[in-house]
Amino acid sequence: MEAGFPEALKRAIRALALLPGLGEKSATRLALYLVSHPERAEELSRALGELPRIRLCRECGNFTEEDLCSLCQDPQRDPSVLCVVEDPAALAVIESAGVFRGRYHVLHGLLSPRDGLGPEELRLPELLSRIKQNGIREVLLGLSPTAAGEATSAYILELLKDYPVRVTRLACGLALGMEVRYADPLTLKRALTYREVLR
Repeated sequence: MEAGFPEALKRAIRALALLPGLGEKSATRLALYLVSHPERAEELSRALGELPRIRLCRECGNFTEEDLCSLCQDPQRDPSVLCVVEDPAALAVIESAGVFRGRYHVLHGLLSPRDGLGPEELRLPELLSRIKQNGIREVLLGLSPTAAGEATSAYILELLKDYPVRVTRLACGLALGMEVRYADPLTLKRALTYREVLR
């Protein structure tokens, strides 16, 4: 598909195709768009050039340009409640709900022996250190309800068995607007097990 393109455009297509979810066709379409809109290409180039300034927050592990991220610096947040998430994307989704007002701890992965991710690859020692040193009263497991998420939750629950903290998890069940007849058995099992009391 690159035949007839100049080398610089071919390199751009190959670089874009390395991104997750982009095949050669999508990468070609993006590269051609950027060539046709040089002001957008320049804007993208500047934004990408700033990415090396991003690092991990020394407290929670979220992405930041400073030593501490804006969430860890916020004095309005409850420092006694810690929400454990798998990655910064999950943190952003939970934060966008506008309900959770505690602090976060980003693991940067989930237990997955198949992918070579064991407990030592996750930020678990930092989690235990924060619980010991920061007066954490509640740990909210905000992990995905997948096999890896469940395994990680179970592992953390076992790690925390001797700590005087309350351990909670995100509620699971039927999504708003979902028809019961289309729910999978695991979703229905959770919805029934963790049903909400109305009266």
